[in-house]
Amino acid sequence: MNTVAFLLFLAIVLLTLVITYFASKRTKTTSDFYTADSSLTGFQNGLAIAGDYMSAASFLGIAGMVALSGFDGFFYSIGFLVAYLVVLYLVAEPLRNLGKYTMADMIAARFKEKKVRGVVALNTITISIFYMIAQLVGAGALIKLLLGIDYVYSVLIVGTLMTIYVVFGGMTATSWVQIAKAVLLMLGTFIISMIVFAKFDYSVVKMFNEMKTATPLGEAFLNPGNKFKNPLDTLSLNLALVLGTAGLPHILIRFFTVKDAITARKSVIYATWIIGIFYVMTVFLGFGAAAFVGYEKIVAANAAGNMAAPLLAEAIGGEFLFAFISAVAFATILAVVAGLVLSAASAFAHDFYAHIIKKGNATEKQQVKVARFASIGVAVLSIVLALFAQKMNVAFLVALAFAVAASANLPIILLTIFWKKFNTTGAITGMIVGLMSALVMVAISPNIWSPEVGAAIFVGKPLVTLTNPGIVSIPLGFLAAIFGTLLSTKRENARDFDRILVKANTGL
Repeated sequence: MNTVAFLLFLAIVLLTLVITYFASKRTKTTSDFYTADSSLTGFQNGLAIAGDYMSAASFLGIAGMVALSGFDGFFYSIGFLVAYLVVLYLVAEPLRNLGKYTMADMIAARFKEKKVRGVVALNTITISIFYMIAQLVGAGALIKLLLGIDYVYSVLIVGTLMTIYVVFGGMTATSWVQIAKAVLLMLGTFIISMIVFAKFDYSVVKMFNEMKTATPLGEAFLNPGNKFKNPLDTLSLNLALVLGTAGLPHILIRFFTVKDAITARKSVIYATWIIGIFYVMTVFLGFGAAAFVGYEKIVAANAAGNMAAPLLAEAIGGEFLFAFISAVAFATILAVVAGLVLSAASAFAHDFYAHIIKKGNATEKQQVKVARFASIGVAVLSIVLALFAQKMNVAFLVALAFAVAASANLPIILLTIFWKKFNTTGAITGMIVGLMSALVMVAISPNIWSPEVGAAIFVGKPLVTLTNPGIVSIPLGFLAAIFGTLLSTKRENARDFDRILVKANTGL
């Protein structure tokens, strides 16, 4: 066991538990639990969004993907960043103006039927669990590498901690854990990037020239096509990355933690700058790992490359930097999974329980109690599923969650805001078809099936060659919503759309 790493891990855990303790004293009402009483400033929320977004996929997964696949790994950095333009220009303000606690509140502002709210909540829970599996896989691999604890117990430790944050501290604790994590992650990534850059004499040209001979791929390392050999797969991945963020429930609920739409827009701008700087630095992480750690050592530590960044820290900075970066990666995972648990628990307690089961008559005390029990249930389910995904790259797992979000949620959000004829039938059809098509495509893809033993979860021939379902499931989500509306005999009141249009753009 790495003693320094263990002590830094312990310090991170204690810091987050102290934050949770003070947050729990302020978490009394449903508004406190779901949205931190909308008390965050634009900069604070921008940091929290960045902390929520820069997940294990960003720090561990992308670094490993660039180190092993070269240019193809950088697709993730580009896609994750560009996605915030969609969020900024199309989603952030209307969502804040129309919603209260969850994404379902926004859709229900136009469509009052309970079944619409129920399907939105189902999508939220499904996407949150999908995303959480990736974080837990990263956590399990990290703790196993550092502390020698078995993967199963590693996942259980993280699962327990994330549940404590949400159950006791709600959104206030989750937000401040994310803010603390964002600062630590940017600091750690900057330190590594500067050391790597110094080894290339602060010359970008020299760095790129040396990378042509630094890996088994040779000059091909700097060219596309090492991992994504099918152009349709590349397009599918990028569609999912660019459009998926605008449908991710744990990112969308962050816009309810500020007082108004103007502050929501400011928080997206702050987040985009922070995230943009971070993703530029992932080039140094990936190139540094490839050059100074080496392909064999990265794969030996974790076949999917998830440990490339901590191994790079050890190679260029010794035991202390290794321990610090690993502890930061651990904080990264804790912060993101807390946000995911909260989004799923909010959907269950606020949408299913309060509005469907109790028909809007649940007290604040009952809602908070149910949300806390839901947090435990979501955490347990995610832990069980993560035990089967140990060998998958976390960036890739997250890309699948993005595809599901872009297919099931984004069409409904955009059509609710912008299409006058859109109706309840179209909303339900679009969400169900988008969700099911994405999940079915993943279930029959090479991610789940492979002729080679150990290459995927099951041995067998995949029915489709696409590794990311986005290019099929995203258009299907939009088409199902459009045709569901046009073929339905149900007609919504035109005044409802006029009211929504004004409120979405002005907040009035």
